[in-house]
Amino acid sequence: MGKEPPVQVADKMRGDRPPRRRTAAAKQPAKASPAAAAPRRADGGRRRKPSSAPVSGKGRPLWCYYLLMGLAAAVFVIGFYYFFIRPFAYRWKPCYGMKAYGVCLPAGYRVHGFDVSHHQGRIDWAKLRLTQHTPFPIRFVFMKASEGGDFSDTTFTTNFNRAREYGFIRGAYHFYNPKTDPSRQADFFIRSVTLEPGDLPPVLDIEKKGDDVDQLRRNLKVWLDKVERHYKVKPILYTSYKFKTRYLNDSIFNTYPYWIAHYYTDTVEYKGQWTFWQHTDVGSLPGIDERVDLNVFNGDLEQLRQFVLPDTL
Repeated sequence: MGKEPPVQVADKMRGDRPPRRRTAAAKQPAKASPAAAAPRRADGGRRRKPSSAPVSGKGRPLWCYYLLMGLAAAVFVIGFYYFFIRPFAYRWKPCYGMKAYGVCLPAGYRVHGFDVSHHQGRIDWAKLRLTQHTPFPIRFVFMKASEGGDFSDTTFTTNFNRAREYGFIRGAYHFYNPKTDPSRQADFFIRSVTLEPGDLPPVLDIEKKGDDVDQLRRNLKVWLDKVERHYKVKPILYTSYKFKTRYLNDSIFNTYPYWIAHYYTDTVEYKGQWTFWQHTDVGSLPGIDERVDLNVFNGDLEQLRQFVLPDTL
C-alpha cells in the first residue's frame, strides 16, 4: 500500500473550518474620524470658522451693497419728484375757486381769453362762440402768425378772420428765433399781419435766449422798434416769468406791456406790471379738440377795449 503524503496542520485546519459569515456591521465601511475627514490647509494650520456676515463679490459686506442701492433709489425718487412732479403738482391740487374749461380759474379776474396756433388744428368757431354766454365768457384770442424769418402759421389767416367774424377781440404774435436777423423777422411779421382798429397790439413771443444774452437784448429792441414804428403802438412782450426776471427785467423792457406765462400757481409771482397772464396750457374749450392755453386780462372788459388799437392808426 502507498503512504498518504504528509499534511501540515495549518493547511488542514483551513480546509476543515467552514467559511465565516460577515455580519451587517462588518459590511459597513469604517467611518473616518473627523480629524481625518477635514482637509488640512497648505500651511498646516487649522481651517478658520467662516464669518457670519455675507460678502459681496468685491469683498465688501452685502449690507454695504444694499445701503448703496437704497441711497441710489432715494436720490432717483427725489430727483424725479423735483423735476417732473413738483412743477406740475398744481394740476392735482383741490380747486377752492371756480372751475371752468377743465381747470381751476384764477380768482378775481373777469376777462378771459386763449391763444392758439396750428397745433390746435381746425377750430369750430360757432361752438367756441358759445363761451361768450357762460359765467366766464371768453373775450379775446391771440393767434400765432409767424416764426423766424420765413415760417407762416398755416392756420393764421383763417383763424384771424374767423375770430373777428364771431365777435372775439383778436391779436397776433410772432415767435422769435435768436439765430435769425431781427430786422428780417420784423419785416416778415409786418408782411404777414394786417392789424385793424379794435385788434390787440402785436406780440413778440421770446422763449429762447440763444448764445449771447447781450446780443439777444439788442436784437429784440430792433424787432420791437421796427414793429412799433409800423403799427404805431407799443408791442406786447410775451415770455415766461423766469425768462423775464433773468434776462429782460430792466427799465428798457419793462416799458412794454407784459404778457406773462406762469403755470400751476394761484397767483402771479412777478412783482412788476403785467397786462395778460397765461395761467395754464391744459385748458379745454368747445370747438377745439386739443388742449389750449388760457389767459386772463389784468383789468375789466372796458379797460381791454381801451387797450386795443385805436380807430385812427
